Amino acid sequence: MEQRVNGPKGLAILGSTGSIGTSTLDIVRRHPERFRVVALAAGSNVELLGRQVEEFRPRFVSVGSEDDARALGADLPEGCSVGFGVEGASAAAGHDGVDCTVAAISGAAGLVPTMAALRAGKDVALANKETLVLAGPLVMEEAKRTGARLLPVDSEHSAVFQSLCGHRTEDVERVILTASGGPFLDTPAAELAAVTPELALRHPKWSMGRKVTIDSATLMNKGLEVIEARWLFGLPPERISVVIHPQSIVHSMVEYLDGSIVAQLSTPDMKGPIAYALSYPERIDSMTPRLDLAGLSLDFREPDPARFPCLGLAYDALREGGVMPAVLNAADEVAVEAFLKGALAFTDIHRVIAAVMEGAGGPGPAAPSLEEVLEADRSARASASELIKCLT
Repeated sequence: MEQRVNGPKGLAILGSTGSIGTSTLDIVRRHPERFRVVALAAGSNVELLGRQVEEFRPRFVSVGSEDDARALGADLPEGCSVGFGVEGASAAAGHDGVDCTVAAISGAAGLVPTMAALRAGKDVALANKETLVLAGPLVMEEAKRTGARLLPVDSEHSAVFQSLCGHRTEDVERVILTASGGPFLDTPAAELAAVTPELALRHPKWSMGRKVTIDSATLMNKGLEVIEARWLFGLPPERISVVIHPQSIVHSMVEYLDGSIVAQLSTPDMKGPIAYALSYPERIDSMTPRLDLAGLSLDFREPDPARFPCLGLAYDALREGGVMPAVLNAADEVAVEAFLKGALAFTDIHRVIAAVMEGAGGPGPAAPSLEEVLEADRSARASASELIKCLT
């Protein structure tokens, strides 16, 4: 799909009050001549959303509940309408005047609004990896049908995207995703059962949402990124590798048939990949600090399957296909939420996911519909919740 060339690019920002959303608005502030906010969607942080509406004057806003929509509606500027729930977020995603939708709603909740943006032919700056985890074939087919572009915002997929530029895809040997290893990379295994949510949320390099931070500690985040990479770049699981890179400077790499490896390096700041997705194929100032190359010391190591069993579960789900990635993701979301509430041990997260996957009865249809994916998600959540009750 060709980008508009006259005037600022119209943006819809789904998840505007989260870390990706607020960083996106920082970039809009930096480049008001290039971007304008057409629609905003958020969950329950109505106070921050209200300030965003006052500053950026969108045409449409959406919140999580009808009550919040009613409360927010009283203070909206003239010409701005309000919606709520999945329908409201979907309306924001495909709103008239939007050229690019930033899909940053956390978790499976981002799938339906992202599909709405693609159906409307909007380019999608994709920060919600679960969209491709749950429904990769459906999402890619919809983008192909409408000509909308999927522009990766995850730092790892942005790095692969950049490392592929100027090269032939048939020359790719494999994609190598890097992982920081989280806060417990060198913690003795015997101590992991005592890990608290407070400790797990102290990521050594990145400032992220709570769920993503816990997934980084278990390496499930990387497993979900493997599934996302499979659909974004059209590669089978055996050609997508993961290496631990504690410094988080090399964001990912592409290895080519001749043995050359092309990598993308930058400081660990999400504004870089967000800015690249919004301005592609151009580059703009993203306000990220510059690297001190002379001071760099870069380490890489293989992930330990015993320490990070969630990574193996993600590969298993990808190989099984069908609805199994949706089952994996749903069980993980429920298990992580239980851990954050103190209802589940850190080392039981992967056990819950494995048990739900085993009890799912197989991957189902090879090419599931959106309704079948959503039903698998619902069923897996119920199974995970029941299992956690039995463990506590």
